[in-house]
Amino acid sequence: MGKKQRSLEGDALFELHYQDIFKDRWPALRASLLEERHPVAFNEGLMATYYLDEASIVAARLLDVQQGDAVLDMCAAPGGKTLVLASRLAGSGHLVANDRSATRRGRLKLVLANHLPSQWLESVEVTAHDATKWGLHEHGCYDRILLDAPCSSERHVLNDPKALKEWTPSRPKHLAIQQFAMLAAALEAVKVGGHILYSTCSIEPAENEGVIEKLFSKRSGRFEVTGLGGSEAEERTHGSLYLPDTAQGKGPLYTCLIRRIS
Repeated sequence: MGKKQRSLEGDALFELHYQDIFKDRWPALRASLLEERHPVAFNEGLMATYYLDEASIVAARLLDVQQGDAVLDMCAAPGGKTLVLASRLAGSGHLVANDRSATRRGRLKLVLANHLPSQWLESVEVTAHDATKWGLHEHGCYDRILLDAPCSSERHVLNDPKALKEWTPSRPKHLAIQQFAMLAAALEAVKVGGHILYSTCSIEPAENEGVIEKLFSKRSGRFEVTGLGGSEAEERTHGSLYLPDTAQGKGPLYTCLIRRIS
């Protein structure tokens, strides 16, 4: 970072960073990120309706969970995508919903208890593990893994003056390191032939296709990228990205479906 950039506050650095990525598109994309969100209802088999971004429902369904599957949701809180996965299992198989944060895990437990039928809850386990180290403890155990990784969440940053003021260009870099560690752990934990859905709510390429590119570099020959997102998602080098300026307010949401092959 140059001397001039070091003297700028987070909001100015944020603008420079994303203007450089999205060029002439940035003003329209920025405006769409500031617009009020319009969650949609999800209630398939649930006791109560849960509202979440429509792109999140599409993303969780991309994992194509089948009844009887062993499924891991590595970073499950607040639990919207977990409910989508649970609805596909319908009480069969086994669903592990993990979150390291005690506060977020408490919210996750409430969401599950308030929305899932009691017989479905019997096949759900809530855990508190460090997702970056999962592969050290369980190898080849899961048919499907959802990794909705902690990310820059630019929509939140833009709508939070304090977070925007404190933003630095180092934040996406540090997050990308953590995201790769989680994805590498997921690759160890999924069965050969099983699938991982890697997703973020970031618009930062380093946290999205950049993490997949690093996996190709470090784990070549062990996986393949399969399929794309929904019809409104924009194709990237690896995976797809919903952006609210062109996806009717959906997202941001990046998804990349991976199949372990060895």
